Amino acid sequence: AEANRTLPLVKRIVADLVTLHPEWRDLVSKYELVAAQARPEWGESAEQMGLRASIDEVAGRINDYLGELEQIGCVFKGFEQGLVDFYGKLDGKEIFWCWKQGEEKIEHWHDVKTGYAGRQPVPEVVRG
Repeated sequence: AEANRTLPLVKRIVADLVTLHPEWRDLVSKYELVAAQARPEWGESAEQMGLRASIDEVAGRINDYLGELEQIGCVFKGFEQGLVDFYGKLDGKEIFWCWKQGEEKIEHWHDVKTGYAGRQPVPEVVRG
């Protein structure tokens, strides 16, 4: 129930993360391309420094969003699927309530050890 209450905020944060990650990846690729063509003895070019500053800025925003998710009590598990696990208990044992971008609400869970591969539907009794 608590995990579903925080879901609207989590959805917004995950949407931002999933948008920012490809932007970060593209910047890193551009930097690597420019760096590969540079001559080490010339030091870092203005273009490289600009790209590095952009990379650091986007990475900082990504880290801030990850920190927000941590404060809410969940763990971000993947940029590709926008996967998030929420700490929880089911029948007295520690589990993760599992949600991924595009799902309306939390309808799956998995054992702490099995991860996404062990994802199962939330029992009807718990759903209410």
